[in-house]
Amino acid sequence: MTTIFPVIGILSGDAAGIGPELIVQLLADGFLVKHCRPVVFGDLRVLQRAAAVAVKDGHLPDIPVADDESGVRQLLDGGAAAVLFDQHDTDPSDVPFARLSAVAGHACLRMMDLGVALCRSGLLEGFAFAPFNKTSLKMGGNDLSSELEYLARACGVTRGYCEINVLDGIWSTRVTSHISIAEINHHITEDAVLEAIEIANGTALRTGLAPRIGVAALNPHAGENGHCGREEIESIAPAIERAREAGIEVSGPWPADTVFVRAYAGQFDAVVTMYHDQGQIALKMRGFERGAAVDGGLPYPIATCTHGTAFEIAGQGKAWTTAFENAVRIVCDMAVHTRG
Repeated sequence: MTTIFPVIGILSGDAAGIGPELIVQLLADGFLVKHCRPVVFGDLRVLQRAAAVAVKDGHLPDIPVADDESGVRQLLDGGAAAVLFDQHDTDPSDVPFARLSAVAGHACLRMMDLGVALCRSGLLEGFAFAPFNKTSLKMGGNDLSSELEYLARACGVTRGYCEINVLDGIWSTRVTSHISIAEINHHITEDAVLEAIEIANGTALRTGLAPRIGVAALNPHAGENGHCGREEIESIAPAIERAREAGIEVSGPWPADTVFVRAYAGQFDAVVTMYHDQGQIALKMRGFERGAAVDGGLPYPIATCTHGTAFEIAGQGKAWTTAFENAVRIVCDMAVHTRG
């Protein structure tokens, strides 16, 4: 049976970074239309500038342009393989490469608002976004800590969401994220650990995978039966047992310095860590240039690449597309598997 390609939003990211270069490369080499019917969000002028440095002939590939949702629908209904939603909000002269910018940040906030709105209306089945810059987002009006929190609010989600990193088939999420190391142990509660396990399980299920989940310990040697800390005994192990009772295939707590060794040896499909760097170091050492991140717990498939805006190479035609390709593949898989 032939699968109907999902209609997926492709958000071009911060105009001063490598995001627009990623998008124009994937339009030029045909990657996007091989996996979905892409609706690209951004300013036409920014994408033209990116094409001048990142595409072999220096020109943006032919793509029909719309100015609003009805125009996008009309083009898709007419058989367009790809559409550009031109936001008309970012003059490249106002956004030099590699510069923090309120203009670029505000345009990115608008991209997210449009992406969520078109998912809610049923036009999009999900979206992948090229890198945003958190400082530019703040300058542009974001009053939250990151794009994840912004997207959760836009989706009407107040809890039960988390970034899930995906690399080489392993899904990794965490109990705590952007907080001080000194505060971590106060947030390792039984309910918090259980919620992270549930998010990892539920998000992986949306791709058709019934995951085997390994849970990392917080303390050295998984606490050494309480000699190196009691979080494993008092919070982590009880949460794992509750998850098992709910039918989730999960084990641990495993020592954090070996849990990813086990995962990449084939014992686990997903890992739940206790804090940000516990998982991020393990994944990025293995393949920084390939990693994708899924916004787990949100109602629509949303993913991005794990690298940032890479200002140091923006505008030089050196951007690598592998990680963003993986993000697009994940969104497409989730969209197809969650169709009603």
